[in-house]
Amino acid sequence: MKTKARILGILVVIFGVTSIYNTQNNSFEVSKNIEIFSNVFRDVNTYFVDEVDPDALMQVGVDAMLQSLDPYTRYIDASEMSDFRYTTTGKYGGVGSIIRVHGDYVVVAEVYKDFPAFNAGLRAGDKIIKVGEQSTKGMTTKQVSALLKGEPGTDAQITITRPIKKGETTLDVTLTRSEIQVNNVPYSGIAKDNIGYIKLTTFTEKSGRNVKAALEQLKENNPNLSGVILDLRGNGGGLLTEAINVSNVFIPKGEVVVKTKGKVKKWDRSFKTLNGATDTDIPLVVLIDGRSASASEIVSGVIQDSDRGILIGQKTYGKGLVQNTRDVGYSSKVKLTTAKYYIPSGRCIQSVNYEDGKAVEIDEEDRAIYFTKNKRKVYDGGGVSPDLKLDALKTTGLVRSLLRNNHIFDFAVDYRIKNGEVSNPASFTLSDPDFNSFVSFVQGKEYDYETDSERVLKKLIEEAENEDYYSGIKSEIDDLKAAISADKSSDMMKHRERIKDLISREIVVQSSHQQGRIQHSIKNDAEVIEAVNLLQSPTEYFKVLAGN
Repeated sequence: MKTKARILGILVVIFGVTSIYNTQNNSFEVSKNIEIFSNVFRDVNTYFVDEVDPDALMQVGVDAMLQSLDPYTRYIDASEMSDFRYTTTGKYGGVGSIIRVHGDYVVVAEVYKDFPAFNAGLRAGDKIIKVGEQSTKGMTTKQVSALLKGEPGTDAQITITRPIKKGETTLDVTLTRSEIQVNNVPYSGIAKDNIGYIKLTTFTEKSGRNVKAALEQLKENNPNLSGVILDLRGNGGGLLTEAINVSNVFIPKGEVVVKTKGKVKKWDRSFKTLNGATDTDIPLVVLIDGRSASASEIVSGVIQDSDRGILIGQKTYGKGLVQNTRDVGYSSKVKLTTAKYYIPSGRCIQSVNYEDGKAVEIDEEDRAIYFTKNKRKVYDGGGVSPDLKLDALKTTGLVRSLLRNNHIFDFAVDYRIKNGEVSNPASFTLSDPDFNSFVSFVQGKEYDYETDSERVLKKLIEEAENEDYYSGIKSEIDDLKAAISADKSSDMMKHRERIKDLISREIVVQSSHQQGRIQHSIKNDAEVIEAVNLLQSPTEYFKVLAGN
């Protein structure tokens, strides 16, 4: 009865939302189908030849229904509420670590400073082989994470194997869980000379307050601060209220940040900044990329539409959809897409439409022209495009393979064990002799990869075989294979600087955690360098803002 009540609760809520704007005839169709759904569920549960799990059956049915709409409308079971709360608050009960699969087990990849895993002495490379009496062999990161999470104040007993200079040692560790709140501004500082830098990773609670505090601290510590970089790359969004609060750091009180419009007209809203801005004049660059989404797109779009700053990087993800959650009973929720976002110029940032749950790109000719405050042209329907576009850093097949097979991670662990922790993350660089040690470290290890040329050649062979041409060109193909193989053997040296940088970052994060990684990475970051150069050239900066 509990499961049936939950199903009816979910469907009644959906019916309730639908009935607000549907005709009487459509309401009848909804009511009719609720009854059919309930009858089918009851009969399957009663008469199907094998025993069925009512909870699992309901989950499949509801998930399939919601997945036919878009990727964001979904049912959140009580067991998922902890993860859901984390996406909005940045808080969860746990031990404060990032884990990854490594062979048959998961290993600690990173610990959050001053939280239980850190305080208990866990470090990158520790392999978790048991949680309590339960072996973790073959478990996914999600499964192990679920075992580690729990109410603050409770203990998690784990068994780890730790790599040491010669072999490994086994340790039993007690972790006392606490409330983990990941800092959404993990680093702010000076990128170069008098140019400030603020990294915002997610729009969880206090994002606006933390960005404001970071800017005020930069100004207090650097009276000659002449520009600031707000880094939203990789920031997938979060709370709409925090998008407004972050915008308000740079945009005056009373300015429209975003409007939401949906089928239920009485739910349409216009959101304005509520407070005085921290600074409306300091030159500003916002860094964006293809993983900047939702709230990140609202903030970057507002900055662009108001000509308050310049966007550098790549076009954003294009998620302009609004989700609201509704309680459906038994500590569960349904998250529904109810509207679209429209930023101050009037454009919508949503880049695709959804038909039967599948994304359909909005055609270029269907994208309308809008204008910023300075009458610069901008377009809707495709995310937010940067004012200065830079090509994204390409990850080669070799690099992907080295990362996927954990070779860079393992070498960094080995380096830390032999050399100790890095004391100055900003200046650390892997030496050439150490890079040569890495080359020796991976010899004999699995890191095969397929190049673009090999993929094209494979396709050519398939087509040639289908058309009976292969025998005539086999010798030429064999020569191409040999040439590509010879060229691949030099890839390690060809991509030397990129690999050295990735190894350096991994070594730094194992010593100085997330803050150290960011501090280290920005010194060689092409987009940060471009932003610094632009902010140090006021003439060029204002020329871009003027649309020249």
